[in-house]
Amino acid sequence: MNLDGLLTEQPNPASAHIDALPTADVLAIVNEEDQKVAGAVASEIPQIAQAVDQIADRLRSGGRLFYIGAGTSGRLGVLDAAECPPTFQVESDMVQGIIAGGQSALARASESSEDDPEIGRRDLAARGFTSKDALVGIAASGRTPYVLGAVEEANRLGALTVGISCTPDSPLSRLARIAITPLAGPEVIAGSTRMKAGTATKLVLNMISTAVMIRLGYVYGNLMVNVQPRNAKLEDRACRIIAASAAITYEHAGELLAQAGDVRVAILMARLSLDRGSAETRLAAAGGRLSEALKN
Repeated sequence: MNLDGLLTEQPNPASAHIDALPTADVLAIVNEEDQKVAGAVASEIPQIAQAVDQIADRLRSGGRLFYIGAGTSGRLGVLDAAECPPTFQVESDMVQGIIAGGQSALARASESSEDDPEIGRRDLAARGFTSKDALVGIAASGRTPYVLGAVEEANRLGALTVGISCTPDSPLSRLARIAITPLAGPEVIAGSTRMKAGTATKLVLNMISTAVMIRLGYVYGNLMVNVQPRNAKLEDRACRIIAASAAITYEHAGELLAQAGDVRVAILMARLSLDRGSAETRLAAAGGRLSEALKN
């Protein structure tokens, strides 16, 4: 596989002599290059928005969201998937991350696995992937065989496929139904895609998962109203969310949380003067979406 033509493999003139510079100058170059990433991601917002809306539609219909990648790309997908249950209190299988080489590859590189498209297909099948689901393939180069094999299989099944890559006109961008291609340019260390490409990928994944959960109603205003008070920190956060959402005191919010056992139910009790049972019924009728439950 010849990678010479890839944008992420090109030498970066800005860092050509970085090994001979003082530490502060090294860091300044890294920082200056990092500042280019946000602009590259901003140019992809129309495609990201399209992906968010279609993924949300799939999840509303009982589908799931899968990320798949190798190396840094796979680790970033697994990380984003792992953050969804504690942040939004969704089921653990709603958003899943798959990495070439399995769980052990999170800590130790497993380069050989990424060269086989059949392994990508098999790993997807092992999760019970169906046409109802959505797959986000992640590969900075846009040509990782493991990812391409999985995306081909998802396309064959009729599922939604999204490709995130950081090189123009890549095989992944051509294969996926929606292509997201933030072009942040050559890396400070040529080919080290854990840097700008990795940062761009992390920003895109943050946007996808956060916006999908907003569309599904797991956020009210800008508050995580699905938070579960499982420790002291989360109980404090839950009380503050209830107090802010219902314009009541922190103490009253704590009393309602104790009665309701759920932040959204407590807010409904306070805002609409409901008892717990009525608030739970109203929330269920709104599909768990607090903003809908609060409407007359």
